[in-house]
Amino acid sequence: MENKTQELQDQMLEALSQVIDPELRCDIVSLGLVYGLAMDENGHVTVKLTLTTMGCPLTAVLDTMITRALLAIDAVNSVKIDLVWEPAWSPDRMSRYAKMVLGVHS
Repeated sequence: MENKTQELQDQMLEALSQVIDPELRCDIVSLGLVYGLAMDENGHVTVKLTLTTMGCPLTAVLDTMITRALLAIDAVNSVKIDLVWEPAWSPDRMSRYAKMVLGVHS
């Protein structure tokens, strides 16, 4: 069962890595915007997500993209997105790939 859970977790992360932030043109996983991902036994997924800025005008667009990406997985029946602000996002959360794409030097 644990292997199945890990496999689903990997599938969900892979799906989310296809969600590209329209402003930054980089995926939300590499940007470090996904803080948590959980699925219950009924296929209800909760995504803990942050944004690079509190007033992000693309919140609804990202919500739709995330929901569509996850619902494409057979085991997922519904998606809830919890927007969180703590801990605050910073460029330190980005993967090396995202930093290269955005030209961030650390």
